[in-house]
Amino acid sequence: MKVDLTPLDDHHQLLFAIPLKVVQGHRFQPTGFPDLGAALYETPDGTCLLVESAQSMANRLEATCWDEGEEQVIPALRGISYVRVNKGDAYLTSSLQEAHRLNSAYIEGDREFVARLIADIGLEKEEKKRKTMPIPRKTFAKALFKYDVGSLIHGVFLESIDGRLRVARSLSAFIEARAARVAASGGAKVDRVQAITVEGASAKEGFGNVIFHREEYTADEITLFVNLDLAQLRGYGLGGNETRLLMLLSLFKLRALLDGKLRLRTACEFALEAEQILSTDASGFELPSSKDLKVGLAEAIGECKSAFAGVNGVTTVKYQA
Repeated sequence: MKVDLTPLDDHHQLLFAIPLKVVQGHRFQPTGFPDLGAALYETPDGTCLLVESAQSMANRLEATCWDEGEEQVIPALRGISYVRVNKGDAYLTSSLQEAHRLNSAYIEGDREFVARLIADIGLEKEEKKRKTMPIPRKTFAKALFKYDVGSLIHGVFLESIDGRLRVARSLSAFIEARAARVAASGGAKVDRVQAITVEGASAKEGFGNVIFHREEYTADEITLFVNLDLAQLRGYGLGGNETRLLMLLSLFKLRALLDGKLRLRTACEFALEAEQILSTDASGFELPSSKDLKVGLAEAIGECKSAFAGVNGVTTVKYQA
């Protein structure tokens, strides 16, 4: 079935609030932050907990596109644009896997590619002239679409080229738990050879029995919140085919995440409460099936083929250590 996006024509954003449940038992392990631990905060609904951050969810959504074993995009997305990095003749990394996407140090190492990117963005080559001209937003978006379509979905900041070359995330998500409570427990690491530590063999070095405490959580509700900024996608000023591809790719990432295994950590695995995923603001709009999205994406990728660089959308650069 062809994916019908016309119900979204009058909407500036597409929101989902997707109920989740713990796969086994009631406890789960939330994300933790340095010097903070779990992120607890008070709301009118009581104590809430950030289970998974927007940064982490962006990485998980992007990971749905990549085949680790084959070291390339999954078959359904072959043909979309991204940058592949080789060191010598061996594969090293890609813009889909790098935290800073096109701003990765491994990609920037290829100065020839950087010069080509600057030219395609429409910046003046001379540094003084470049800083006195406004950023040509449309050509910037076209250049990102040409080399790494995901940058227009997950955002990018090409600060090493120009501090104004920034795109915010258009697809954002996080997991929040309502009425969260601590589930305290503990454990022990047992040294079967030496129960106590002695000089030269400390617990820090892995010797002796170590008793530890552990904090997991329970909650009344666990929800995955998703926000797709449709106004931003349209605001890039790309053509209708390109904008449709960005929308379909965003929806595909979400669908692929939900259809996959929602195991975030060793002690944190969720499942969907219901199979039907309806938007909370675009009344009646249901997240399309993976099958329908794959068909739509294949068509959209074909229609945008001429806008992509490289061979079948893949631009290969070389990293010199």
